[in-house]
Amino acid sequence: MTKTYAILGLAILAEVIATTALSRSASFTRLWPAVITVAGYAIAFWLLTFPLRVMPTGIVYAIWSGMGIVLISSVAWIWFRQSLDTPALIGLGLIIAGVLVVNLFSKSLTH
Repeated sequence: MTKTYAILGLAILAEVIATTALSRSASFTRLWPAVITVAGYAIAFWLLTFPLRVMPTGIVYAIWSGMGIVLISSVAWIWFRQSLDTPALIGLGLIIAGVLVVNLFSKSLTH
């Protein structure tokens, strides 16, 4: 299961890189950010197929999307100085809590 989570982590990382590049692509008018976006999403979805072999789709997607949201928000906050107010931080904390609950307490993690 550790390998499955490692691959899922790489899928999340690829998605975060792709989304970060997407924000810099200026509606796909800048070549390299656009190339990184397309490649990053292709890699993310390809990597996502591996955890889906052994984990339910809903669980994989909950982890992938939840952690992606938190990481993208963190990148925007730290690198691009986009502000996050208290309600946003609380919401992100709740997303992390939800992912932890699913991983620590759900018996649905494997097919």
